[in-house]
Amino acid sequence: MFVRSNQLGHMSPFAHLLHDLRMRHGIRQSELAELIGYEQSYISALEVGLKGPPTPEFVERLTSVLRLTDADRQKLNQAAEASQRKLVIDHDTPQEAYWLLNDLRHQFSALTSTQIRVIRDVLQLRPGGDVATRDPVRRLKRRTRQEATM
Repeated sequence: MFVRSNQLGHMSPFAHLLHDLRMRHGIRQSELAELIGYEQSYISALEVGLKGPPTPEFVERLTSVLRLTDADRQKLNQAAEASQRKLVIDHDTPQEAYWLLNDLRHQFSALTSTQIRVIRDVLQLRPGGDVATRDPVRRLKRRTRQEATM
C-alpha cells in the first residue's frame, strides 16, 4: 500500500506511528502481518485508520517482533489511546460539558489546526488554578499624553 505524504496528517496517531515504525524497520505490511500473526488487510486497515486502535495484545506482539524500546512501546500505547473514536461520559458530568461535546461533535470535521491548538492549550490550564500559577498575560504599557504627542 502506498500512502501519500499529504495523507499522513489525516491519519490517527496510531495509524501514523504504525506506518512510521514499519517504514523505519523497512518491512512490508505482508511481512509484518506474518511476523505478528495477523492478516495483511488488518495491518493495512490500521494504517489508513479504517480500524480503531488495536488490542494491547497486538501492541505487545508488535513491540516484541520489532524489538522496540520501552519508550517506543509507551508511544504506541499513548497513540492507541489517543486514537480512540468513542467517548464514554460519566453520569455525573455537568450539563455544560454535554453542550461543549455537542458543539465539538457538530464542528469537529471543520476545525482548523489553529483552533485545535487553542482548544488543546485551554485544556492544559489547571481547573481552579489561581492567577499566580497561570502564565502571565502581557499587557501593553499605556503611553502618557506627553509620549503620545511626540
